[in-house]
Amino acid sequence: MNDTVTISVRHLVEYVFLSGSIDVRLNTIDTMHEGTKAHQRVQRTYNEQDHKEVYVKADIQVEDLLFVVDGRCDGLLGTEPLLTIDEIKSTGGDLDRITEDGYPVHWAQALFYAYMYAKEHELPAMRIQLTYVQTETEEERRFVREASYEELEQYVHEVAARYAPYAQLRRSHELARNESISGLDFPFDTYRAGQRKLAGAVYKSIDEGVRLFAKAPTGIGKTISTTYPTIKAIGLGMLQRFYYLTARTTTRAAAEDALLFMRDKGLHLHAVTITAKDKICFQEEVRCEREHCPYADGYYDRINGAVLDILEQETIMTRPVIEAYAHKHKVCPFEFSLDLAYAADAVICDYNYIFDPRISFKRQYAEMKKRTALLVDEAHNLVDRAREMFSAELTKAPFLAMQRELKGVHGEGYRTAKAINDYFIALRKSSDGAPHLVERQLPEQLVALAESFASAAEQALAAGLGAGGQLLDLYFHAQNFIRTAKLFDERYVVYTELSKNDVRLKLFCLDPSLLLQQMGKGYRSHIYFSATLSPVSYYMDMLGAGEEDYTLTVPSPFSKDQLDVIIKPLSTRYHDRDVSKQPIAQLILQLMKERPGNYFVFFPSYAYMNAVYETYMELKEWSIPAGSASDAEVLLQRPDMSEEERDSFLKTFAGDKEQSLIGFAVMGGVFSEGVDLVGDRLIGVIVVGVGLPQLGVERNMLKDYFNGQNKNGYDYAYVYPGMNKVLQAGGRLIRSENDRGTLVLIDDRYLQAQYQRLLPEEWRPDLHRGV
Repeated sequence: MNDTVTISVRHLVEYVFLSGSIDVRLNTIDTMHEGTKAHQRVQRTYNEQDHKEVYVKADIQVEDLLFVVDGRCDGLLGTEPLLTIDEIKSTGGDLDRITEDGYPVHWAQALFYAYMYAKEHELPAMRIQLTYVQTETEEERRFVREASYEELEQYVHEVAARYAPYAQLRRSHELARNESISGLDFPFDTYRAGQRKLAGAVYKSIDEGVRLFAKAPTGIGKTISTTYPTIKAIGLGMLQRFYYLTARTTTRAAAEDALLFMRDKGLHLHAVTITAKDKICFQEEVRCEREHCPYADGYYDRINGAVLDILEQETIMTRPVIEAYAHKHKVCPFEFSLDLAYAADAVICDYNYIFDPRISFKRQYAEMKKRTALLVDEAHNLVDRAREMFSAELTKAPFLAMQRELKGVHGEGYRTAKAINDYFIALRKSSDGAPHLVERQLPEQLVALAESFASAAEQALAAGLGAGGQLLDLYFHAQNFIRTAKLFDERYVVYTELSKNDVRLKLFCLDPSLLLQQMGKGYRSHIYFSATLSPVSYYMDMLGAGEEDYTLTVPSPFSKDQLDVIIKPLSTRYHDRDVSKQPIAQLILQLMKERPGNYFVFFPSYAYMNAVYETYMELKEWSIPAGSASDAEVLLQRPDMSEEERDSFLKTFAGDKEQSLIGFAVMGGVFSEGVDLVGDRLIGVIVVGVGLPQLGVERNMLKDYFNGQNKNGYDYAYVYPGMNKVLQAGGRLIRSENDRGTLVLIDDRYLQAQYQRLLPEEWRPDLHRGV
C-alpha cells in the first residue's frame, strides 16, 4: 500500500536545493510586495495566446511513496513549435551576477511545472524559460532551455527520489507525534488557579483562527498553559507547527524546559531552538564565505544528511544538541538550525524571525502559515522591538571612512560613498546649528544615493574587497535603509541628529501596528501573553489587534498575604535625584536591619543606580558592623556583563546564605525580566521611580504623534512603557505559592490615581503604608 504525500513543487525543490537562509544572503528575493509587482509587470507583456498563474498537478511514484505534487506556474506561453513555461524571479541585486546555472532551484521549479503540464496534455517536449527582473530598474534577463518529455520525467523522478527519504521520515514522525499527543494529558497533577482558563482560551483562539491578548500573572505557568493546548491542536490536525517567540534567552529556556518536561511524559515532537549567529558560530570571527569557514565550505553537500540524521535521532533540539550534530557533519550550526526550523513542529526563536522584514523566514508560504500558530511570550517587549525592526538609519562617519578606504581601489564605490558623505555635510550646513531636525518627508535624494552605494558595494564585494569588514556592514545598513524607505508613510518621521563630528539620519517608525499586522498576516492564530500586558487596550492597539480578537485577564493565583507592599512617597524625578539618594540608601539599610535576606533594588538608570550605590556603601561603612546580619553583600549590575557574569550574578542569590545580599540593577535590564528566584533566594524588591523613559526627542515625537491620533500621547510614550518596567521588576518577587516577600515602591507618584490604576490588584492593599 502506498503512502501518499501531498506537497507543493516549491516546497519539494527547495528542500533538495536550498538552505534556510540562502535567500537572505544572496538577495535574490525582494519584499513580497515588490516581487508581486515585478511578476505582474512581466505578465502584462504576455500575448493573447499566453496564460498566467496556470495551476498544474501530477502524481509521482517513488518506491512506496506517491507524491501528489502541485503548483502554479507564472506563465504558459503559446510559443511555436513548443509551449513555454515561464518562471519569473524578482531580485533587488545586480542581474549581471546571475548566470544561467546560478540557481538550480529555479530551474527545478520550472522543470517540474513543464513536466506536469506535458504529462497532463501528452506533449512530447516543452520550452522552459527563467525570467529575472530587477525590481528597481525593471531590467529583465532570460534563460531558455528545451527538454523532451522523457528528459523531464527522468529529471523529476530523480529530484523526487532525493526528497523521498526526508518525506518518509516526516511521515513516520507525524504518525508517532500524533499518537503521542492523543495520549498526552496535562503534564501536572492539577491545574493552578487560572491555568485552565488560560489554556482553554489559547485552544479556542487557535480553533477560531483569531488573536488572543492574555494578561496572566507571574507564577501561573504561562509557558505550559500556552504550549500544551497548542500541541493538542497539532494532534487534532488544526496546526502543523507553532513558533514560540521570545525577546530573551531566559524565556527561551523556559519554553525548552516545558517541551522537555512533556517529552518525559511521552510527547514525541520535533522542536528546534534558533540561537543568534554571533553566539553559535564556531569560528572566532563570523565570516560566512567558504574561503574563511570550513563549516560553510561544502555546506549544501552535507546538509541533507545532517538534517536526516538529527531528525531520526533527536526530538528537542536545543543549542547543545544542534552544536553536537553540526560538529559531527561539519555544517554551520546557525544555517543548520534554520534548515531544521522548516522541518520542526515547534520553533523557539526571537521575535525577529517572524516580524523583522530583514531576516524573517523566507520560505513561509500561505498554506504553511495557515497551519501555524505564533505564541508571543513577554509580548509587552514587542512594541519597542517592532519600532527597531521597522526603523533604519545611516550615519555620516562610516561613509567618510569608506570613501577613504576605497579611494584608488574601487572607483564607483569611492564615488558613491563620497556622495553620501557630501549629502550629510550639506545637511549639517543647512541646519543652522540645530542639534536635531524632525521632518515628515522621505529624503528621496538620500535613498537614491543609498541605492547607488549598495549597487557599487555589491560589485566591490563580488571583487573580493572587504567581504568580512566594514564594507559588508555598510552594505547591509544601506540595504536596510532602502528597504525601510519603501515602508515609509504617515506612521514615520525622519529624525536627524547633528553634531560637530557626525550626522545621523533615522527613518523612525512611530506606530508599528500596521506593519506587525502585515508581517504576521496569514498565520492561523497569534497568542500574545505577558504578566504585564497592562493596560490591555494599549497593547492591542500597538500590536495590531482586530475587532474579532479576544482578550483575557487572569487573576493572580497567590494570596494577598504573601506580599507586603510598602510605599515611600519620595520624589525620584530627575532634578530631585541628588537629594533622594541619601534617604533611599538609608531605607535600604533599615530594611537590612529589620528584614535581613536577599534583595533586588531596581533603578531607572545606571547613573542613578551608581549614585545611590556609592551613598549606600559610604553609610554602610560607618553604620553597620562588619560581619553582622545587616552587613549585606552587594552586587552591582554593569551594562557590559557577559552571559557568564550574568549567570554568576544570579547564582549568588542562594537561599541558604547566612549573609544578606543586595543586587543593584536597572529596570528593563536582564535581571528585571524572566528571572525566577523562588523561596528565600529573594525576599524583597525595591523599585525606585515609576520607570519613565528619559525625556528625549524620540519619546517626544511619539507623544506628539499619538496626541495627533486622539490618544493620550504622554501615556503612550512615557507612562505605559515606564510602568511596564515597574511591573516586571516587582514581578521577580512572588514566583510560587510558597513565596513571601516585601515590595517597596519609592516615588510619590504611586499615590496618584493615574499610576495606582496601573498597579496589579495584589499590589494595592497596603499602598498607603509608609516605611
